[in-house]
Amino acid sequence: MQTSQKHRNSAGIHSFYHHPQEIDQYGLSHIQILDNSTLSDGGSQGTSVSFQTVKEEYFTLESSSATAGFVGYDSPAASVSSNRSPFSPQGSHSCLSDQHHSPCNTYGSPMSGSSSADDDNILMRQKLRELEFLLLGSESNISNNDDFCFHQTDQLGGWDWAQMQEMIPRLDLRQMLFACAQAVADGDIPRAAGLMTVLEQMVSVSGDPIQRLGAYMLEGLRARLELSGSKIYRALKCEAPVSSDLMTYMGILYKICPYWRFAYTSANAVIREAVEYEPRIHIIDFQIAQGTQWIYLIQALADRPGGPPSIRITGVDDPQSAYARGGGLDIVRKRLSNFAQSKNVLFHFHDAAMSGCEVHLEHLGVQPGEAVVVNFPYILHHMPDESVSTWNHRDRLLRLTKSLSPKVVTIVEQESNTNTKPFLPRFKETLAYYSAMFESIDAGSSRADKQRINAEQHCVARDIVNMIACEGAERVERHELFGKWRSRLMMAGFTQYRLSSQVTEAVRNVLKEYDRNYGVEEKDGGVYLWWMNTAMSSSSAWR
Repeated sequence: MQTSQKHRNSAGIHSFYHHPQEIDQYGLSHIQILDNSTLSDGGSQGTSVSFQTVKEEYFTLESSSATAGFVGYDSPAASVSSNRSPFSPQGSHSCLSDQHHSPCNTYGSPMSGSSSADDDNILMRQKLRELEFLLLGSESNISNNDDFCFHQTDQLGGWDWAQMQEMIPRLDLRQMLFACAQAVADGDIPRAAGLMTVLEQMVSVSGDPIQRLGAYMLEGLRARLELSGSKIYRALKCEAPVSSDLMTYMGILYKICPYWRFAYTSANAVIREAVEYEPRIHIIDFQIAQGTQWIYLIQALADRPGGPPSIRITGVDDPQSAYARGGGLDIVRKRLSNFAQSKNVLFHFHDAAMSGCEVHLEHLGVQPGEAVVVNFPYILHHMPDESVSTWNHRDRLLRLTKSLSPKVVTIVEQESNTNTKPFLPRFKETLAYYSAMFESIDAGSSRADKQRINAEQHCVARDIVNMIACEGAERVERHELFGKWRSRLMMAGFTQYRLSSQVTEAVRNVLKEYDRNYGVEEKDGGVYLWWMNTAMSSSSAWR
């Protein structure tokens, strides 16, 4: 990404855009209070604002001279570096996704708060009118001058930036984000630009959970408003973290939140039961990552009464995963082979170095007499379905898997509904779900921990931007709830595999190492991982 030195702020933060379109920066006028019912999913009950344009003339900036406000804002998200989330430690295995990277940036902001008293509401309306004037100034103050900069407060009739900052803590960040999303959905560029100007001061990649999430959601809105979300999404090619650093960031998230351990533990408990008496086992893993999951299973099967089985693993991979590992599948092969040898387990590894949606029967190397196990850990939601492509790789892979007559199939997915939802409901769903995730990450580390900040930026942010900024084939983050996965699996001919109490007990033992607000629940034949009142992931088994 090309970034001019003159467009950096004092913290050295890179600008998100390098080819912004000509837009209205200050064309805001009427401000009205939003009813708290606009967002019904909870959150603080503060006062929010929306901006409606009644002004015909407004200030614009050419893309070649963007210097302030909406266009030239030095973004924190430049953190949207890759599609490697706590649920995708090696990258999204989508045939439609690329690898992009950018530096880690932080900036401070005041905390957002709330007020519900009548006197406070009256005061708030007054402050919002002042805020409107501060953003707009008067016609005599806002001149058609290319050198105009929002931070040049001497042009705003004596108002200064400190006065705006005084108002901002009284606004509700969740409602402000949703109001901005509404403006973006309406194509109301002036209103969206004004809200973004305020949001810039409310979000921070080093703040509390909602401030950190808000920083990345704001960048998604910026990209979408440019009507080129996918182009901006692909254009984030700033310096990437070296693979060893990226591995460190993923390791931090693995340590401080249990999402991947939940997947490994629940799936392995099912697989171990299903293949208890099988002499030859073939595991097909559609998200092989480092192969860590199978270290645990090989250990368990090595101690099996009567001796261990022979184990063959087919690992599905792609270039993004290879980058994160610092090499190809040979790294995984050597790691697993050496461990299996140390446990006297006969072991073979089969490469399938391709994206999941490229896999066909001939790539899997299934042999007669094997007990086939298929593992889908946080990966099926990256496969485009019938709403994206006539190929419908999501259901095609399930039908292919069923044709293998597997002993068991394990599926772990995020418990979120973003696949076919229109933009605004999807934005609301993303805000609610990732609010819970960021809170859970916060509980596992110090808020000032720079490594944790880097981990969020390089392992979570791009997923969020993708869900907000992109549509069609460019949107690779397409989550579905367990009920929808169950329907897909049953249509493909599967029946649900009954989970024993040992699966839930194994997950409970893992959660003892994490914050007490995590929980596990058996429901609808599956196992759910909860953070407080939010279901985060579901694990199920099929055959």
